[in-house]
Amino acid sequence: MKAARNILHFLLVAAIGTVACVVLLLQRSQWPCDRAVPAPHVQVATLGNGTQQEAADPSMKKLVGNGKKKAGSSDDDKLSEVLRRAAMEDNTIIMTFTNEAWTAPGSLLDLFLESFRIGVRTEPLLRHLLIVAIDGKAFERCRRVHPLCYALPVGGDGVSFEAEQSYMAGDYVDMLWRRNRFQARVLALGYGFVFTDVDIVWFRNPLLRIPVAADFAMSCDAFYGDNPYDLDKRANGGFVYARPSARTLALYGAWYEARKRFRGQHEQFVFDRVKHELVARSGVAAQFVDTDYLGGFCERGKRRDFHKLCTFHANCLVGLKTKLQKLRGVLDEWKRFKEKAGKPGTNITALTD
Repeated sequence: MKAARNILHFLLVAAIGTVACVVLLLQRSQWPCDRAVPAPHVQVATLGNGTQQEAADPSMKKLVGNGKKKAGSSDDDKLSEVLRRAAMEDNTIIMTFTNEAWTAPGSLLDLFLESFRIGVRTEPLLRHLLIVAIDGKAFERCRRVHPLCYALPVGGDGVSFEAEQSYMAGDYVDMLWRRNRFQARVLALGYGFVFTDVDIVWFRNPLLRIPVAADFAMSCDAFYGDNPYDLDKRANGGFVYARPSARTLALYGAWYEARKRFRGQHEQFVFDRVKHELVARSGVAAQFVDTDYLGGFCERGKRRDFHKLCTFHANCLVGLKTKLQKLRGVLDEWKRFKEKAGKPGTNITALTD
């Protein structure tokens, strides 16, 4: 009898252990290996469209929803639908902002879209590009040239974004902060993004130059040293990558709140002043991308290396006409490089990266 009891005891312990292992495995399988498990302290906020989403700070509800949208609002439904259509397999989208002046025929938007069509394996990325129009005429023009357009409601507070924006004018600063809030809203809906200014031309996919572990990456006016995680570089908000998580939501929430300490300044200026604080508080893995890959006119003495460049930005230039002229020159230079690289007897590996 004692031997029988020992056998039964052994079988019972083994069965309990097996059940426990199965439960643990099932719990683990809910999270794919490429997605981070939310931290235990993360709060859950209800967004304007009635969905629940991680929020690291109660103020994020106000940040992403503006406190004015009711559950199930048509605007939230429209945004969720267009994000779903634009998303890559990992829920990342590409987005840009434009107004009437930048969207007019022959203006920056046409140049921007052309660069995708003639880049190295960049044309398929247009399926994931969301163009956010900040006025009615920009939205109408967008719908004629691109399938994924979203009209951003700007409210009835008297601001006007249709014309070319003067640097640091009141409407210009307001537009940049609305853009910042929209980026946070996209993250809160569970989508990662690559934001690109419309005065940037694309040659290759810049996502290939951002480490998988990065939560947040930004372009800079000049890159020095060999450490992308060294934040002592001048930020440029013309190119931003962000992955959706409680950490990045916390960063955006604190970033937006920091504007109160720098009245009248745009989001890039504020980020530069508080970036160390933001990263330390939120815990994000943040980096600046080397200007060898994300180039621009701020580095005037630097030779453009089309073997490496992914994008080129008309930064540090004033005026729409100047930006168009300079960017057109860069795009024509890229075309000549591609033509030369594709000729028999030349090194065509330059166009395979």
